[in-house]
Amino acid sequence: MTRAPGLRRAALAAAVTVLALGAAACSGATNTTGGGKALRAADLELTPTTARATGHLGTVNWLLEDEPDSLDLDTQGSSAGRIVLTNVCERLYQLRPDMSARPFLARKVTRPDPTTLVLDLREDVTFHDGATMTADDVLWSLKRHADPDMEQADEFENVKKMTKTGPHRITVTFKEPDALFTKALAGDAGIVYQRGEVQAAGKEFGTPGRGDACSGPYRLTRWKSGDSITIERAAHYWGTAPLTRKVVFRWAADSAFVNALTTGAADGGYAESSNTAAALAGRRGLHAYYGPSTASLALIPTERGGLKNPAIRRALSLALDRTGIATAGYGGLVQPWATPVGSGAWGYQKPQFAAAQRKMAALAPDHPDARDLATARKLVKEAGAPTAPIVIGTDAGQGRTVIANAVRDALARIGLTGQIKTVPTAQFEEFYSSRAARSDIDLLVGDWYISKSDPMGFYDNGLSTSSNNWVGFHDPAYDTTVRTALRTLDDAERARLAVRAQRQFAEAAVWIPVAQVPSVLVLKDGLTGPPASQAYLYHPWAADLGAAPHHASGKD
Repeated sequence: MTRAPGLRRAALAAAVTVLALGAAACSGATNTTGGGKALRAADLELTPTTARATGHLGTVNWLLEDEPDSLDLDTQGSSAGRIVLTNVCERLYQLRPDMSARPFLARKVTRPDPTTLVLDLREDVTFHDGATMTADDVLWSLKRHADPDMEQADEFENVKKMTKTGPHRITVTFKEPDALFTKALAGDAGIVYQRGEVQAAGKEFGTPGRGDACSGPYRLTRWKSGDSITIERAAHYWGTAPLTRKVVFRWAADSAFVNALTTGAADGGYAESSNTAAALAGRRGLHAYYGPSTASLALIPTERGGLKNPAIRRALSLALDRTGIATAGYGGLVQPWATPVGSGAWGYQKPQFAAAQRKMAALAPDHPDARDLATARKLVKEAGAPTAPIVIGTDAGQGRTVIANAVRDALARIGLTGQIKTVPTAQFEEFYSSRAARSDIDLLVGDWYISKSDPMGFYDNGLSTSSNNWVGFHDPAYDTTVRTALRTLDDAERARLAVRAQRQFAEAAVWIPVAQVPSVLVLKDGLTGPPASQAYLYHPWAADLGAAPHHASGKD
């Protein structure tokens, strides 16, 4: 699972399919162009795609919110690096715009028994240096990802062994059935490298001036540190050639990101900050598209104990004005949500998860009514109100500040006292990793996303053994549900267990959900094609980028 610093969501992503998954009439996505009218959370429809591109383009200038520290995702898995490399490197599975995962460099996948996964590999894949992908490259890549010093090592904790069992076959054996491993293969754990190039580069792999060792539709041609990264359409790509010849990445944050798009200095970008997305909504000459994401805003109780009693946590959830938060803090670009993971996690069994989400509204209403507040006050009275103020940890960002004030107001409505502790952003980030840093707060205004399109990628946070279970929730029934689900290979049965775990988690209010955060794609008029969903972090989005019908330049 992945925490999303500064609300980095990605195409996790990734991601995700939402509350209102209807397709917009022509484009397949919702946009705010032309009207400049403020969005309300209730009006925000999320769709995973934009209209299919038909025309070729030469050079497209694309924005990142910061420069990657490295382009080796095994050593530095930043979203900025991922946005670039997902067009350059390919994976054994591929995350689709609708957040489903399918075999990709693995042409066929079978399970002869519950603890064995057989990957039959494509035989027509070539790396950018012309070498053919082999089973040896795949096995070496998997073992590199599994190295304890690498970012993806935790995805391989249940792997007993990985072996080459044929000229184009890899067999993975697990200690126990693993339902999420193939989801991980659609992420960074499934990237396949040309072994020789990575070994030749050594510790320099992923730094400016080094090659990419990959097989994707684009190749890395230039990285000028502090200035730009350029990828170009790969000659003799084994798959379908992209419509756009070259993508040049530059980086800008906040107002600079907005200015670059509104002045035409950049042609597009994924706005990973909700405040940036709100500033771009309705800008003339731009289309903003909102897609499903796994990202969420949530209140996370800490070890300090001010919210130790689950009845008090449930009362706070009932009293929280989520609609007010979405409007005042995020310009309507987040949606009140009753679970702590966004709908981008619904990579399968979407109707079942959507129905379960609707039922959860009784525990986490969008806007509390008199009956919700009466129930909350009764819970507090029966549990016994804490005598000390409940301390809410936040930074000075607009969204978090609005949430912190809304929490304090909700506490006051149910007879409790809240106190806000505002710290610098750098110090705020320490709350996630350091128990000592959290020692004087009772509740963290948090944000989070998961990299897998399966809710079970989140609910392991509530296990009694999880390091993210700060409040000390312990329920043997919950632990059994989660562990059984993680071993359940059948999607329908795993979804049933996931819904049960979701209910158990919510009734204990281990975390208090606030809103789901959509993925936001901004494109200049005339451009279309990339996914709007969180899949952009793992799907080759630039391979789908091109001119919209009637805007084709005829040149590439």
